[in-house]
This record gives sequence, C-alpha cells and structure tokens, in this order.
Amino acid sequence: MKRVLVADDASFMRQMIRDIIEPEGYEVVGEASDGVEVVEKFQELNPDVVMMDIVMPKRSGIDAVKSIVEKFPGSKVVMCSALGQEALVMEAIQAGAKDFIVKPFKPDSVVSTLGKVLEKDD
Repeated sequence: MKRVLVADDASFMRQMIRDIIEPEGYEVVGEASDGVEVVEKFQELNPDVVMMDIVMPKRSGIDAVKSIVEKFPGSKVVMCSALGQEALVMEAIQAGAKDFIVKPFKPDSVVSTLGKVLEKDD
C-alpha cells in the first residue's frame, strides 16, 4: 500500500483528498497544515508521495518542496493548486514537484496523477 502525506492549510481539503484516495488503496500516513509542518512530517514519516497545497502559512508549498527534494533527492511531491495559479505551478515543478492537481479536485484526476507519479522510478 502506497503511503501518502497530505498537506493543506484547510482541514476540509485534507479530508477531501483522504476520502478520494483511501478507497483506492492509498494509506494517508499523516497530515500537515503548513509548510513547516510538512517538511517535519516528511522527515518523520518518509511517505511514498506528498500531496501539497502551493499556498500555505508559515512556509509556501514551493519552499517546502525545495526543502524536501534537497534533503531527500528522488522524493515525490504532487502540488495542488487553484485555477489561475499556473505561474506558481511552473515554479513548483522547477523546484522539484513531479506533477500537479488543480482544485476543485476531480477524483479520477487525483487518482490517475498519483498513480502516474508513483509509477515513475519504480
């Protein structure tokens, strides 16, 4: 079972992701509500993939992905962004994110993106 860390400052968004991916056989091993916490939880939990919002308090998702990829090369991070954040998405990809999902989430898109990212390098 693939282990997922979910990071979003909105608890309902974290729950929405959990509700989409758990029935598909993913295990949510942890949640983070800001960019500092997600880096700490990544170190602690060593998940297979992180689903992370771009805009978060304390530290942006872009800063967090840079930190994770720097400390753990080969880490898999999928960014979540709202429509209209294309420039931020490109910055996140350049920072090391493997892919992105646009809010509002379409369950099929979330599952297929996770599957695609986890297939790479396996």
